[in-house]
Amino acid sequence: MAVDLIGGGASAAQQSLDLQQSSLGQEQFLRVLLAQLKFQDPLKPMDNQQFLAQMAQFSELAQTSQLNNRIDSLLSIQSATQSIGLIGKTVEVRLPSGSRVGTVASLTFSNGQPSLTVNAGAGELLTGVSLSEISVVR
Repeated sequence: MAVDLIGGGASAAQQSLDLQQSSLGQEQFLRVLLAQLKFQDPLKPMDNQQFLAQMAQFSELAQTSQLNNRIDSLLSIQSATQSIGLIGKTVEVRLPSGSRVGTVASLTFSNGQPSLTVNAGAGELLTGVSLSEISVVR
Protein backbone atom coordinates (compact mmCIF):
# COMPACT_ATOMS: atom_id res chain seq x y z
CA MET A 1 0.00 0.00 0.00
CA ALA A 2 1.46 3.35 -1.01
CA VAL A 3 1.60 6.01 1.68
CA ASP A 4 1.87 9.74 0.95
CA LEU A 5 4.26 11.86 2.98
CA ILE A 6 3.70 15.46 3.91
CA GLY A 7 5.72 17.51 1.47
CA GLY A 8 5.71 14.81 -1.24
CA GLY A 9 8.74 12.87 -2.35
CA ALA A 10 8.97 9.13 -2.93
CA SER A 11 7.10 7.21 -0.26
CA ALA A 12 8.75 4.46 1.76
CA ALA A 13 6.24 1.98 0.37
CA GLN A 14 7.21 2.89 -3.20
CA GLN A 15 10.91 2.52 -2.36
CA SER A 16 10.16 -0.87 -0.79
CA LEU A 17 8.23 -1.94 -3.89
CA ASP A 18 11.10 -0.84 -6.15
CA LEU A 19 13.54 -2.84 -4.03
CA GLN A 20 11.34 -5.94 -4.16
CA GLN A 21 11.01 -5.69 -7.94
CA SER A 22 14.76 -5.39 -8.41
CA SER A 23 15.68 -8.31 -6.16
CA LEU A 24 15.28 -12.05 -6.61
CA GLY A 25 11.82 -13.22 -5.55
CA GLN A 26 11.01 -16.40 -3.65
CA GLU A 27 9.65 -18.17 -6.72
CA GLN A 28 12.69 -17.34 -8.83
CA PHE A 29 15.00 -18.45 -6.03
CA LEU A 30 13.30 -21.84 -5.80
CA ARG A 31 13.48 -22.27 -9.59
CA VAL A 32 17.22 -21.55 -9.59
CA LEU A 33 17.80 -23.91 -6.65
CA LEU A 34 15.83 -26.72 -8.29
CA ALA A 35 17.65 -26.20 -11.59
CA GLN A 36 20.97 -26.44 -9.73
CA LEU A 37 19.93 -29.71 -8.12
CA LYS A 38 18.54 -31.10 -11.37
CA PHE A 39 21.61 -30.35 -13.48
CA GLN A 40 24.39 -30.95 -10.98
CA ASP A 41 27.14 -33.43 -11.80
CA PRO A 42 26.36 -36.75 -10.02
CA LEU A 43 30.08 -37.31 -9.49
CA LYS A 44 30.47 -33.87 -7.89
CA PRO A 45 27.27 -33.18 -5.95
CA MET A 46 26.58 -29.81 -4.42
CA ASP A 47 28.49 -29.13 -1.24
CA ASN A 48 26.26 -29.46 1.88
CA GLN A 49 27.47 -26.12 3.20
CA GLN A 50 26.51 -24.35 -0.02
CA PHE A 51 23.10 -26.02 0.03
CA LEU A 52 22.49 -24.99 3.65
CA ALA A 53 23.67 -21.45 2.90
CA GLN A 54 21.22 -21.18 0.00
CA MET A 55 18.38 -22.50 2.17
CA ALA A 56 19.29 -19.92 4.83
CA GLN A 57 19.18 -17.20 2.17
CA PHE A 58 15.74 -18.41 1.09
CA SER A 59 14.52 -18.30 4.68
CA GLU A 60 15.96 -14.80 5.10
CA LEU A 61 14.22 -13.69 1.91
CA ALA A 62 10.86 -14.93 3.21
CA GLN A 63 11.37 -13.14 6.53
CA THR A 64 12.40 -9.94 4.78
CA SER A 65 9.23 -10.06 2.68
CA GLN A 66 7.11 -10.45 5.83
CA LEU A 67 8.97 -7.56 7.46
CA ASN A 68 8.29 -5.35 4.43
CA ASN A 69 4.58 -6.14 4.68
CA ARG A 70 4.55 -5.24 8.36
CA ILE A 71 6.42 -1.99 7.72
CA ASP A 72 3.85 -1.06 5.05
CA SER A 73 1.08 -1.64 7.60
CA LEU A 74 2.92 0.47 10.16
CA LEU A 75 3.35 3.29 7.62
CA SER A 76 -0.37 3.22 6.86
CA ILE A 77 -1.18 3.55 10.55
CA GLN A 78 1.35 6.36 10.92
CA SER A 79 -0.14 8.17 7.91
CA ALA A 80 -3.63 7.92 9.44
CA THR A 81 -2.38 9.19 12.80
CA GLN A 82 -0.46 12.02 11.18
CA SER A 83 -3.47 13.11 9.13
CA ILE A 84 -5.82 13.04 12.16
CA GLY A 85 -3.42 15.43 13.93
CA LEU A 86 -3.85 17.93 11.08
CA ILE A 87 -7.52 18.61 11.80
CA GLY A 88 -7.85 22.25 12.87
CA LYS A 89 -4.28 23.12 11.81
CA THR A 90 -3.38 25.76 9.26
CA VAL A 91 -1.66 24.24 6.24
CA GLU A 92 -0.23 25.37 2.94
CA VAL A 93 -1.45 23.29 0.02
CA ARG A 94 0.49 23.09 -3.25
CA LEU A 95 -1.87 23.08 -6.23
CA PRO A 96 -1.15 23.29 -9.96
CA SER A 97 -2.64 26.80 -9.87
CA GLY A 98 -0.39 27.84 -6.95
CA SER A 99 -0.19 27.52 -3.20
CA ARG A 100 -3.21 28.05 -0.97
CA VAL A 101 -3.32 28.48 2.81
CA GLY A 102 -6.23 27.20 4.83
CA THR A 103 -7.42 25.25 7.85
CA VAL A 104 -7.99 21.50 7.71
CA ALA A 105 -11.73 21.09 8.26
CA SER A 106 -12.27 17.36 7.89
CA LEU A 107 -10.66 14.06 7.04
CA THR A 108 -11.91 11.06 5.09
CA PHE A 109 -10.27 7.80 4.09
CA SER A 110 -10.70 6.27 0.65
CA ASN A 111 -8.93 3.00 -0.12
CA GLY A 112 -6.98 3.42 3.11
CA GLN A 113 -5.51 6.76 2.04
CA PRO A 114 -6.33 9.98 3.95
CA SER A 115 -8.06 12.75 2.04
CA LEU A 116 -8.33 16.18 3.62
CA THR A 117 -10.83 19.00 3.17
CA VAL A 118 -9.18 22.39 3.63
CA ASN A 119 -11.14 25.60 4.26
CA ALA A 120 -9.20 28.20 2.27
CA GLY A 121 -11.40 31.09 3.44
CA ALA A 122 -14.17 33.06 1.73
CA GLY A 123 -16.26 29.88 1.56
CA GLU A 124 -13.72 28.07 -0.63
CA LEU A 125 -13.21 24.41 0.25
CA LEU A 126 -10.37 22.38 -1.20
CA THR A 127 -11.51 18.76 -1.20
CA GLY A 128 -9.53 15.60 -1.82
CA VAL A 129 -6.22 17.06 -0.66
CA SER A 130 -3.59 14.33 -0.13
CA LEU A 131 -0.77 14.53 2.38
CA SER A 132 1.79 14.90 -0.42
CA GLU A 133 0.13 18.16 -1.50
CA ILE A 134 0.73 19.77 1.90
CA SER A 135 3.99 21.66 2.04
CA VAL A 136 3.77 23.55 5.36
CA VAL A 137 1.91 22.88 8.61
CA ARG A 138 1.49 25.83 10.97
